[in-house]
Amino acid sequence: MKGVILAGGSGTRLYPLTKFMNKHLLPVGKHPMIYYAIKKLADAGIKDILLVIGKQSAGLYVDFLGSGHEWGVNLVFRVQDQFGGVAEALALAAGFVSADEKFVVLLGDNLFEDSLSEYMVSFEASSEEAKVLLKRVADPERFGVPRMEGGRIVSIEEKPSNPGSNYCVTGIYMYNADVFNVIKTLRPSGRGELEITDVNNFYAARGALKHSILKGWWHDAGTFTSLQEAGLRLADEKTQ
Repeated sequence: MKGVILAGGSGTRLYPLTKFMNKHLLPVGKHPMIYYAIKKLADAGIKDILLVIGKQSAGLYVDFLGSGHEWGVNLVFRVQDQFGGVAEALALAAGFVSADEKFVVLLGDNLFEDSLSEYMVSFEASSEEAKVLLKRVADPERFGVPRMEGGRIVSIEEKPSNPGSNYCVTGIYMYNADVFNVIKTLRPSGRGELEITDVNNFYAARGALKHSILKGWWHDAGTFTSLQEAGLRLADEKTQ
């Protein structure tokens, strides 16, 4: 499988830290945030990784990451010129992923304990088209919340005021290459973006969205509080 890391976005929730630097280069523990996503993919045996970035800090990304040789991976960079949403960023991976391949997608601000290997092996060996990883959280209203029936996801509600469960959809997704055709059918949301939740709901409506639940800790390091929590957890090199 190949890997795609989405590391664009404006980082408005972390302003003014993100005024001069993309949030995925902010320090978390002993490393820039983006380090952990690359290491998770490398540790799971993925060699070819596409990194989608914005124009801000593009030079810093290349200076820090280079070709990916340090992690034993091959890095390819693509620039998302405008903030058109997660699904728009994912569409830039078309061509990087072959028609007969499956791949894993990470949002660059997701930091987590679990190895990806178990989930990837299961997905690659199956006929599954799409899979998301869930996590039980104390504040599901901050995230996309799955609605379950009979043990499967039938829909995902984005940032509901009254969440139907204590689980959220993390920024860890797996797809086959057909996802790029799904993205082509999307229309911008009310905020003018192509939403990854709409992609996942396409599969959910067909009964084709599979899921697993993360066992270890997980942080969405997109707010000051979660960035601090992740930094404290990862400050000890033994936890990485």
